[in-house]
Amino acid sequence: MTDLAERLEALETRIAFQDQTIEELNATITEQWRQIDVLSRKLETVEEQVRSGVYIADPSTEAPPPHY
Repeated sequence: MTDLAERLEALETRIAFQDQTIEELNATITEQWRQIDVLSRKLETVEEQVRSGVYIADPSTEAPPPHY
């Protein structure tokens, strides 16, 4: 009976660690999706600005590079 109790306790411990790992992985994935959403929105904004010509600069108004 002790062997059975030890095996049961080992399984319960293992399940507890697995539950903790699953929760940590879920939190990590949730944070990564949040970051992906933020970056996707920023990328869309930059793409819209480039399409509308906001980032197209007039070369005559730009300062020369630092090595000149």
